[in-house]
Amino acid sequence: MRRTGFVLFALVALLAVTFAPAFAVTDGVPDGNGHPYVMLLLMDVDDAPAYRCSGTLIAPQVFLTAGHCAGEPGEFSGMRVFTESDVQNGNNTYPDGGGPNSVEAIAWAAHPSYTSAQFFLHDVGVVILATPIVLPEYGKLPAVNKLDAMKTQRGKQDVAFTAVGYGLQKSFPDAAAWKESRLKIRMVAYPRLIQINGGIVGNFSLLLSNNANTGGTCFGDSGGPNFIGTSNVIGGVTSFGMNGTCGGTGGVFRVDRQDVQTFIHDFVAANLH
Repeated sequence: MRRTGFVLFALVALLAVTFAPAFAVTDGVPDGNGHPYVMLLLMDVDDAPAYRCSGTLIAPQVFLTAGHCAGEPGEFSGMRVFTESDVQNGNNTYPDGGGPNSVEAIAWAAHPSYTSAQFFLHDVGVVILATPIVLPEYGKLPAVNKLDAMKTQRGKQDVAFTAVGYGLQKSFPDAAAWKESRLKIRMVAYPRLIQINGGIVGNFSLLLSNNANTGGTCFGDSGGPNFIGTSNVIGGVTSFGMNGTCGGTGGVFRVDRQDVQTFIHDFVAANLH
């Protein structure tokens, strides 16, 4: 790929989770009971909690997230998923001790073409849980190439997504410091489509708005879903930011491509019996 004059920031939480509480989707509002299948993923390095991401249960034991949250082989020594009640249980069990509804992962992987050097090109990962989390509803994968139709829609700036995650409200400490640790909660925002099938996103990602009017995503939201409209259909997973302040626009890796869905289905088939 030709070198470009900008830097893409992976929106994984870059600080050790023991010192960095998960705050909120940028300029978002509490999600309440809106998306209980969106959960927090904790990744271990050398068997100690190290990083966090967001993601979506698409089946009782299948958790969809970003490729850079699943990592390259051997990057993470363990993973577990926390429900909303686990994160907020007040018993100081997050992140070290888990919670009554937290579930360990038994397998995880990024897309087979994923590399950390160019993470944004194949930024999707799957985590298989040891035991099922039973819910009345789960997130859904879109039909193959479903988002292509948005390229020609009139007024595409009005095409809205629903972004959900556990990431930072702001990326700079002064703005984030007033948030209390009790606000480690799932947040939601409604970013608008900025770019698809061209420019820096090629045919593998989207650019969505990230401002005070629509909200957006920030560090810790990586892997979280960007649902199409107000549905439970995942258009893509939060992937990258254009700058270190989480402002302007946010990058979303599309999950409507055939190679992405083939990877997901094959990995699930190989690891869930």
